[in-house]
Amino acid sequence: MQSPDLTSILDLTPEDIERILDTALAMKRDGAAPVLQGRTLALIFEKPSLRTRVSFEIAMTNLGGRATHLEAHQVQMGDREPTADVARVLSRMVHGIAARTFEHQTVLDLARWADIPVINALSDVEHPCQALADLLTLREHLGSLRGVRLAYVGDGNNVARSLAYASMMSGVDFVCASPGGFELTAGDIERARALPGGGSVTLTSVPTEAVAGASAVYTDVWTSMGQEHEADDRREHFAGFQVNAELLARAPGALVMHDLPAHRGEEITAEALESERSVVFDQAENRVFAQQAVLSMLLAEGLA
Repeated sequence: MQSPDLTSILDLTPEDIERILDTALAMKRDGAAPVLQGRTLALIFEKPSLRTRVSFEIAMTNLGGRATHLEAHQVQMGDREPTADVARVLSRMVHGIAARTFEHQTVLDLARWADIPVINALSDVEHPCQALADLLTLREHLGSLRGVRLAYVGDGNNVARSLAYASMMSGVDFVCASPGGFELTAGDIERARALPGGGSVTLTSVPTEAVAGASAVYTDVWTSMGQEHEADDRREHFAGFQVNAELLARAPGALVMHDLPAHRGEEITAEALESERSVVFDQAENRVFAQQAVLSMLLAEGLA
């Protein structure tokens, strides 16, 4: 890997991503060896979590290690204690940190000061572990990622950003449809298009254009945690960006994807989420296996 940490998909190479997916598929098929026996992962969560916390805990257990969960009120990084001190203390006690934070800078600060690997378990800028599980799900269902058209309909948020980077490095054609003012930035697109791997990234403001010919249609909540005060305004701007039967008719046979939790009736209808084309719960399950692969790469180094 290019970095001892996973703060961003940009810390990976196309070869790293392929290795992670290969390892995750093998672990899902054959089970995981206890390569992290005696290793402990600290989970620092400033935001509520279901999939992220459980998947990391199960992943560490399956690999022979353990996870210890630290809630925001217990640590109070940047308030009760500087992030730099938290990073250095944990470096003396555990073997890795997975942090789910409001601000991406917190993850970067942890990585700067820690002597152990730091994994971004979600920040306002990226969600790399989710993107890896999503690629795993696509590969599982489609057999290959090369030439896959992944249409993302919704907010140009942390999930969309990580998917754009991961798609470029995996040969996926990523098309992102967002309303004006909510799209990925010009800097995001420039960084994505500079990456190796043979994929592509395209922006549009027309959802029907994005999903035409798509292999999979992906959406996420219109209002993320910490943006609740913008909810009414966002509903107005995102009207017309719902993944529903009418939109999916433009992409016959396409998989339906969502990283959960979903707001049925907003970004996606219950009918679409629960349809036979939905792989939403496969995505959730695959968080375990993608994270097992990442953890085995980052934390097993140096073990006999």
